[in-house]
Amino acid sequence: QVQLVESGGGSVQSGSSLRLSCALSGGTVTRMSMGWFRQAPGKERGGVAALATYGTWHYGDSVKGRFIISKDTAANQLYLQMKSLKPDDTAMYYCAAADRFLVQNRLLVPSAYNYWGQGTQVTVYS
Repeated sequence: QVQLVESGGGSVQSGSSLRLSCALSGGTVTRMSMGWFRQAPGKERGGVAALATYGTWHYGDSVKGRFIISKDTAANQLYLQMKSLKPDDTAMYYCAAADRFLVQNRLLVPSAYNYWGQGTQVTVYS
C-alpha cells in the first residue's frame, strides 16, 4: 500500500526559505511520477512542481526560479526546496504520486495522481 507523509511546513516571514519533505512507502520514487501540489482556502488545488519517471522536472509558472523539486532515491523521499517565499505561497502543500507514466502536460494536473499525503501547512506572513 502506497503511503506519503509530508513534513517541513511552518509559519515564516516573507523572503524566507523552507524545505518540504515527503516520505514514500509501498513504492519507489524512481518508478513513480511524483509531484507537489498546493491548495489555499477557497481555491482549487494546483500543481507546484513535478518529477517525471523519465527524469525531467516541471514547475508551475508562479514558482519557477524560486522552488526546486528533488528526490533522494536511497531515502525514498521527495523534497521541495522553497526560497524567496511570498504571502501568496501560503497554502496546504501536498505530496502526490502516480504509479503510471504521465505525459508532460499531465504532470501538474492533480487528477492524474492516485496517491496523496495528508498535507503540510505553509504560512508566509509579510
